[in-house]
Amino acid sequence: MNRDAVVEKVRKLAEKADVSNVDFLAVQVILTDQDPGIFYVEVKDHKVNVEPYDYHDRNCSISMTSDDFNKLINGKLDPVAAFTVGKLKVDGDIGKALEFSKLLK
Repeated sequence: MNRDAVVEKVRKLAEKADVSNVDFLAVQVILTDQDPGIFYVEVKDHKVNVEPYDYHDRNCSISMTSDDFNKLINGKLDPVAAFTVGKLKVDGDIGKALEFSKLLK
């Protein structure tokens, strides 16, 4: 699955996400097997934006393969287990990365 297809899938999931308790969250996703493989998800003013760009003012970034990311957003890969075995790498606030994974379920 290419980056643009992943971004569209995340946008559809974001439409259903309950962000009423989230003040601000900005996560950059790096799909390590894609070029370009970067996009970001931002929750601001209780709205979710998903854009295929680099985001510098983020809480954290997560890196993983597109296959593993697809499993993560489909609920077939636990984010804690993925982090533990090295399938998911986090740069920045790990708590925000967990908050992000909960939004996508």
